[in-house]
Amino acid sequence: MLRIAVPNKGALSEPARKILSEAGYIRASRGNELVVADPENDAEFFFLRPRDIAVYVGAGRLDLGFTGRDMLLDSAATAVEVLPLGFGASTFRLAAPQGVATSIQDFDGKRIATSYPGVLQNELDRNGVTATIVKLDGAVENAVALGVADAVADVVDTGTTLRKAGLEVVGDTLLRSEGLLIRPAASEPDAAAANFIRRVEGVLAARLYVMVDYDIKAEQLDAASAITPGLESPTISPLRDEGWFAVRAMVKRAEVHGVMDALYDLGGRGILVTDILACRL
Repeated sequence: MLRIAVPNKGALSEPARKILSEAGYIRASRGNELVVADPENDAEFFFLRPRDIAVYVGAGRLDLGFTGRDMLLDSAATAVEVLPLGFGASTFRLAAPQGVATSIQDFDGKRIATSYPGVLQNELDRNGVTATIVKLDGAVENAVALGVADAVADVVDTGTTLRKAGLEVVGDTLLRSEGLLIRPAASEPDAAAANFIRRVEGVLAARLYVMVDYDIKAEQLDAASAITPGLESPTISPLRDEGWFAVRAMVKRAEVHGVMDALYDLGGRGILVTDILACRL
């Protein structure tokens, strides 16, 4: 039986559940279980604290898991990335009172508060910096004002929270994180895990593309096909009215409005765009 870990809370939880649903798993979940059996797919899903997932997967107790790159690296677990998932993006940065530092080297001998001591220690070692790490579970931006640290290392989005605490971001980004699908480093995926990975890949690929259908006159068919080449080539079918063809092709979602404009200007009509729920490319 395939055993997979899913975050039970936080920014990764709902997107991971959505991927599972779109990939055809745990359709009967109520959303508040600790363990969900999926007999149709011979799989079992464990809803765990996001920080613990890499540990269980790395130990080989679970076949696959959804977690963040920051949590994977911070855990030092023997698990590896399988797929980036395209959600939960964040940056890990150093911050200090304004004017105190300009780079990571300026923190040598300082106290740095963080919720990710493993990630921070790796970066300090990589840069040859010796600092005292103060481990906190949250709200690290208050550590300087409360006198337990000289600086902080934290997940930064806009930096607004840090600025409110009188801090400014210092130096380069230490880590760019996002949601990942991970597996144990010690073993390759078996057939069931490989099939799960393909399904997830199909869901992710489907989110990047839409299906475009349109009608075009024969004399404009080559030009239209150049606008919508599809993956291998577009699907082209003759219509009842002589001299007209129906064309279907996959188009990148981010480009679809420009493609529609170009097709319309070329004489395309009946231009329709539909979502793709899943695919195999």
